[in-house]
Amino acid sequence: MVFLPGTCGIAQSSIAPQVWVGTWAASQQIPESQNALPSVDLNDVTIRQIFHLSMGGSTLRVHLSNSFGTEPLHFTSVHIARPLSASSSAIDLASDKVLRFAGSEDVIVPAGAEYISDPINFPAAALSNLAITFHLATAPTQQTGHPGSRATSYYVHGDLVDAASLPDAHKVDHWYQVSGIDVLAPPNGASIVALGDSITDGHASITNGNDRWTDVLAGRLQASSSGQNIGVLNQGIGGNHLLTDGLGPNTLARFDRDVLAQSGVRWLIVFEGVNDLGGLTRNGEVSLAEHSLLVHRILGAYQQLILRAHAHGIRVIGATITPYTGSDYYHPGPRNEADRQEINQWIRTPGNFDAVIDFDKAVRDPQHPDHLLPAYDCGDHLHPSPAGYRIMGEAVPLSLFTH
Repeated sequence: MVFLPGTCGIAQSSIAPQVWVGTWAASQQIPESQNALPSVDLNDVTIRQIFHLSMGGSTLRVHLSNSFGTEPLHFTSVHIARPLSASSSAIDLASDKVLRFAGSEDVIVPAGAEYISDPINFPAAALSNLAITFHLATAPTQQTGHPGSRATSYYVHGDLVDAASLPDAHKVDHWYQVSGIDVLAPPNGASIVALGDSITDGHASITNGNDRWTDVLAGRLQASSSGQNIGVLNQGIGGNHLLTDGLGPNTLARFDRDVLAQSGVRWLIVFEGVNDLGGLTRNGEVSLAEHSLLVHRILGAYQQLILRAHAHGIRVIGATITPYTGSDYYHPGPRNEADRQEINQWIRTPGNFDAVIDFDKAVRDPQHPDHLLPAYDCGDHLHPSPAGYRIMGEAVPLSLFTH
């Protein structure tokens, strides 16, 4: 037996060394004012959050995030446990364990940084839920989180990290200060990063239902004979843009943190662009030259993502942009649709991306291809319904993820 670097003393076989692979992740940003927690509530606070894993493992580590913090953030204690439900603060007390950081139960995460816990033996099944509970003595000067969790989190005053439940806790459907969970995997383990906007983040999916298209993909991989050592990391941000900061940093700006820094990433799915397209004319039509320039810049951004991913040995899969005609938010016209078609044609053209997922084909109405099929439309003519997300997850060829 040998001790591998980065495993903090966990013995591994010298014949089959293991690798760290991301099983869950969420893109970090500054929560908007309506999604941030009241600062007064974050002094002497316990926050319990539930995360849905993709692949399983017997050894875990957790990523704490202070990526947008402007001052060091002190976590006085952090615990993990098995929740009794995806929609409850109750945990199985027998499973509760303390996370350590360089051997200590507390950790101070520098401003702008992330901190990874020591590995811990904690068997977790694929597609299971994990509760992470932490205590802060003092509120962060600037919160870091993921507003579009579609999962309920719980917070209460006092240090109650090992409490069986938090019955009087405040409830919010956002995540805070936790950016990822890794598992120790066999040598062929790897992860897929899904880089996208609200359609990847899961807008209109069921709260605590874990029915985003990425969840469907994770379930299919786990049910396959060759995909059980593959993690799926959802790095979608609602309202995100390729080219400009919207809700969260633009895609090019967050690429290093949300893609390259992820554990074991081998494949990248790029599903971005609808917010750039729709935003161009949200307040009124613009010239044809401006349409052409936007398309040119979007294609240039795709090429930058491909270039940067390839430099790290990551295979890049392009996903076609889904229809949004009829959207009350963007009010797209014929020229917007022409822009979408031009971009989708580029995505489908061999030699640009390494492979293609045709989400457009999967969810469009064959009779009105510039619209979502009504059965797959959540009602806003932009975001899929849970049925639409299922079709999208089923449209991803598992053959793309061969080792």
